[in-house]
Amino acid sequence: MQGIDLHKLLDILLYHEKDPLLFNSSFFLFFFGFFLMAYVACYRFNELRIYVLTLFSLYFFYKTCGWYVTFILIAAVFDYNISKTIYRSTNKHIKKTLLVCSILINLGLLIYFKYTNFFIGIVNDVSTHQINYLKLILPVGISFYTFENLSYTVDVYKGVFKPVNKFIDYLFFLSFFPKLMMGPIVRAADFIPQINKHPFVTDKQVGEGLYLITAGIIKKVIISDFINANYVINVFETPSLHTGIECLLAVYGYAMVIYCDFSGYSDIAIGMAKWMGFEININFLSPYQSATMTEFWRRWHISLSSWLKDYVYIPLGGSRAGKINTYKNLIITMLVGGFWHGASWNFIFWGALHGSALAVEKLRNSFGRKHLIILPKSVIATEAIAVIVTFHFVCLGWIFFRCDTFADSWMMLKQITTNFQPQLLKPIVQAYWTVIIMLLIGFGLHGISNKKENRFKEMLIKIPLPLKILYFFLCLYLAIQFKQSDVIKPIYLQF
Repeated sequence: MQGIDLHKLLDILLYHEKDPLLFNSSFFLFFFGFFLMAYVACYRFNELRIYVLTLFSLYFFYKTCGWYVTFILIAAVFDYNISKTIYRSTNKHIKKTLLVCSILINLGLLIYFKYTNFFIGIVNDVSTHQINYLKLILPVGISFYTFENLSYTVDVYKGVFKPVNKFIDYLFFLSFFPKLMMGPIVRAADFIPQINKHPFVTDKQVGEGLYLITAGIIKKVIISDFINANYVINVFETPSLHTGIECLLAVYGYAMVIYCDFSGYSDIAIGMAKWMGFEININFLSPYQSATMTEFWRRWHISLSSWLKDYVYIPLGGSRAGKINTYKNLIITMLVGGFWHGASWNFIFWGALHGSALAVEKLRNSFGRKHLIILPKSVIATEAIAVIVTFHFVCLGWIFFRCDTFADSWMMLKQITTNFQPQLLKPIVQAYWTVIIMLLIGFGLHGISNKKENRFKEMLIKIPLPLKILYFFLCLYLAIQFKQSDVIKPIYLQF
């Protein structure tokens, strides 16, 4: 009997492709609970604390993607050593050569796993000679930790950041499990200085972490998964079988699904980091409240947009080389952002759409508000209308972001514009009233002002620990009641 129990325990601890370890999986509660106990036991001993955190992070990654955990180990060894060599070298030519080597190897691995079959498809489309597609599995989190590696090496090269002396510190930074798989993209300059500080967790961090973790659970498990499973997936898989009004509702639904899914995951990651005494910058700031696309990208996936600005847009010349080059640099930067999301023409088009919108806004601003060229003066007269227009432009982009093929994207648009059938609104509301209510709840929570949000956060900080625990388990209980029977993987897990 004991042997059977041990066998079952070992089986649970091993990686299973169909059951990866995710924040919204039941096993994660046991994993994180056991981790917190181990962390509390050793947090006063700094070096031991770092080793324990790193081992838990690597195990978490193993439970998520199996043997691909070796990729992050190889990446850490390579970039740790090459960055130290860059820092020590006094020869500018050698420094630059090493930097180029680092960039090529990091991007080379990313391109090989993520884009090889995409390029093979292009060659097959224009050539009579057909190349067989490779059986490649994308390593989980490779897009995120590749960008972290690149920013670390570039910052060391520029002399704005001194490389760490101990390899374990760099491996810990790169593998820190809350942000490992889906971000946020953390800069070494922001995170590494915190590693060797006294890990005292303040009441404020406990309260803020509680708020972020529970908010993330509600966003991901309750709102996003419910809308996705009960409506959005079905419509986006077969847009030609649905009327325009059904497709439009699915687009609104997906806007809330992707926001709650990714911002929810980011909130959980940032909240868990706070419970360990680490600060990670916020990744979302109510993006659908934006009145312009420029503002949207200051609020949406902030860690990616700031990374693209610092390591793509500014090196291209930014806005320093004249207006035409500014517009070109914006479009190129967003094309890179689109392609970073995946090997698909849909993502490239999505990036071009956003890049063009940012360029047009720059052009509009250069004329001054009295010469607005996008919208009539009467439309921009109020902030609310500007927010609505911006939101619908973002939703247009989400169609291409979500659909599997270009043909599906255009079919979705065709159904909305030529087969709307508004008379079906009443039966749709009757059939999907729970989805619509959840959608309204999502937008209602998203529309809460920062002032009210901070007031609630302050309340969680001040209440006694037993009430904090009660609130946490009430949120967990609520999430369990709404949890879908099939685990819905986070959207950004594929990137």
